[in-house]
Amino acid sequence: MKTQLILTISTTLLIACISCNSSNEADRSKVDPAIVNNPASADPAASSETKAVPMIEFEKTRHHFGVIVAGEKVSYTFKFKNTGDAPLVLSSASATCGCTVPSYTKEAIQPGDEGSVEVTFDSSGKSGMESKNITIGSNTIPNSTVLTISAEINSSENNN
Repeated sequence: MKTQLILTISTTLLIACISCNSSNEADRSKVDPAIVNNPASADPAASSETKAVPMIEFEKTRHHFGVIVAGEKVSYTFKFKNTGDAPLVLSSASATCGCTVPSYTKEAIQPGDEGSVEVTFDSSGKSGMESKNITIGSNTIPNSTVLTISAEINSSENNN
């Protein structure tokens, strides 16, 4: 009886896995050609001749606040320039923690113009060395850039 039950369950799982794999293969063959139209394809030289591309260049991508007191809020503004030949648009800025809040230039940055990403870090409840990443989404290739802030946090207990 146990053998029949195990055999039935095994057969059912095998059939389910086979049908699942065959439907995934069919889905993989349905790639939308529009998403493959990437200006940085196999021949970047040919692509750049046919399509203008924005490029983001930050003055620096890392900032260390030094030693701060727990509970202190500190901010830093990362500055960048569009070094490409098409308008640059930032679509998002997200941090790895709720204690880090980014804000960024919302309007399109024309070639040669500059923009900024301001990052505010709240050290409340933190101590020791802290490092936070901020991911910037944009219409560049690659479409994300990671900025990093860090600080050494002295808790109020250490200051007495």
